[in-house]
Amino acid sequence: MTKHEQIIEYITQLSIGGKISVRQIAKAMSVSEGTAYRAIKEAESQGLVSTIERVGTIRIEKKKKENIEKLTFAEVVNIVDGQVLGGRSGLHKTLSRFVIGAMKTEAMMRYVSPGNLLIVGNRYQVHKIALETGAAVLITGGFDTSSDVIKLADELELPVISTSYDTFTVAAMINRAIYDQLIKKEIVVVDDILIPLEKTYYLTIGESVQHWQELNTQTGHSRYPVVDTTLKVQGMVAAKDVFDQLKQQPIEKVMTQNPITVNEKTSIAAVAHIMVWQGIELLPVTDGQRRLIGVVSRQDVLKAMQTTQRQPHVGETLEEIVTSRMEQVTENKQEPIYHIVISPQMTDQLGTVSYGVMTTIMIEGARRTLRMHKRGDIVVENLTLYFLKPVQIDTEVKIIPRLLEIGRKHGKFDVEVYREGEIVGKALLTAQLIEG
Repeated sequence: MTKHEQIIEYITQLSIGGKISVRQIAKAMSVSEGTAYRAIKEAESQGLVSTIERVGTIRIEKKKKENIEKLTFAEVVNIVDGQVLGGRSGLHKTLSRFVIGAMKTEAMMRYVSPGNLLIVGNRYQVHKIALETGAAVLITGGFDTSSDVIKLADELELPVISTSYDTFTVAAMINRAIYDQLIKKEIVVVDDILIPLEKTYYLTIGESVQHWQELNTQTGHSRYPVVDTTLKVQGMVAAKDVFDQLKQQPIEKVMTQNPITVNEKTSIAAVAHIMVWQGIELLPVTDGQRRLIGVVSRQDVLKAMQTTQRQPHVGETLEEIVTSRMEQVTENKQEPIYHIVISPQMTDQLGTVSYGVMTTIMIEGARRTLRMHKRGDIVVENLTLYFLKPVQIDTEVKIIPRLLEIGRKHGKFDVEVYREGEIVGKALLTAQLIEG
């Protein structure tokens, strides 16, 4: 195990809520401060720690995907550019919801419960009552609180945070952060579908073609990662590699070296693109040190993509806003027509449809047209937008995608966009096909 890996392991074993520093890690692990700093940054990207200005780095609980929309108080501090006045030892805790305190104390406290975050101004008595109820406090307008409240916050390990923003802005910022987390939650990544290491079949450098044959007979599979003694991926071996080879031939001699790998955070859309372009059926999944942690198959990727497209979305991306509002207006399979009304979210600062939205509209039209002819999806290879006119807010446009040619693996589309009978966009799109 490398020093970097040892530090990550050390950080993982630290108690939740504990404070760590570069100097502390460097001393504890006998490494340079530069090495310690890089490891802490890696731990932060993994969700193991959170760094807060004027407070430091705190060990937090790594959130599971199903709980991703819940924020820690440490994350709230960073979102609102806050200052921690008290209760720092509780920054690692997760808030269940936030409550805006804009009413009389008695009425307000009916809505406050343990684990909440009360957003309120400079009302010291309310700060105290909220803490006694088990809620943290976020003070808006840059105001302070009393020494008694700070002392109570430290005792109860409930943060009291101050921010210079007003209540409305703070609520909007926190809502935006939760909304962004919801979008991330819906994005399917390799970690959601990978076959874990304990269920993965693989070969090691020291084995021979005979071992491949035995594994092939046992599992019925023909592609396997090849690893060294530390589980680092060295190659991939498939039936074409061992065909006509002697049983005693070392796997190392016939495998494909330095294969393409993906990590747990790679999106399945990116994996699908790699598999289609490279003609790969199985990809090794590795950690930061290129050690094997599982595999992902083409079949699982396609299944996940199809499932995702059928699911309702809680947090919509711009692409989802566009595609959800696009409707077919004809039943003609040979030349379908779609329409969409340009909403404010789809425009640029000048109030006309953005280039990104226009290309999304065209690609979605081609994708839907393909589905009318055969099951599957497309991975765009090239989009040439060779005619474009401004389209303003609240305008209805019609999209006419024409399938010029289609083969087993490729398709070519001509896509035209019209506004009141006038052409406002034209593109030629070529794509590789993913069969469903």
